[in-house]
Amino acid sequence: MIKSIALYCIAIVGMAFPAAGQAPSSQIQSRVDAVVVKAYEAASVQFPCKAKSGGSPKMVRWQDVAKCVNYANDRVDWEDISRQLQDIRKEFRVQAEEMLSLAEASLASHKLSFDKVFIIKDERALLPLSNSLLKFLPEGSLQDLPVFEKALKKQVGTFAGLYSFDKSGELSGNRSRLVLFQYNDLKGNIHSAAERLLLDQFGLPWKDAKSQPGFRLPADKISLK
Repeated sequence: MIKSIALYCIAIVGMAFPAAGQAPSSQIQSRVDAVVVKAYEAASVQFPCKAKSGGSPKMVRWQDVAKCVNYANDRVDWEDISRQLQDIRKEFRVQAEEMLSLAEASLASHKLSFDKVFIIKDERALLPLSNSLLKFLPEGSLQDLPVFEKALKKQVGTFAGLYSFDKSGELSGNRSRLVLFQYNDLKGNIHSAAERLLLDQFGLPWKDAKSQPGFRLPADKISLK
């Protein structure tokens, strides 16, 4: 009888105080979210960025887009972000892969719409589908919006998603990743933007894009050891 009571008490204590590494996932996610929010606050200090447009068809300057989003990413102290996430991982005894997954989910959930990132006065201007813009584009954004090719000065299809391409430098040998896009032509056939540097060869209407998710901090600079 005494033994049964003792076992019952141990079970109650175990329920009240979960073993290390078994903290509620919501508690861990809340801590991760707090770190990610600080990262977005640092990135968006100068948002929204003014971006000029010109040419025929009128296209937003790809240089303005690249400067805005790349500087935003560079303003984040990724070493400090990694350190804070590593501290949380150790505190709750979470595997590195799981912590990275939690961080990626949080980064995606705090994405910003295009109108929070850019100020573009001309509603008719085309937003360039440059590598810089695509690198920070949230998954699923811009789906089925009209895609225009600058050289042809007309719509060539509709946006059909992202894909990436790893490229090695001819001299350095360093590998880099280009994020590209696909589009469905007006007959429904899918095309890729080709494995090349994209600046302002393609674009889509700002008036259609501005309310879409437009900026997501990537997790590629997070390091968990």
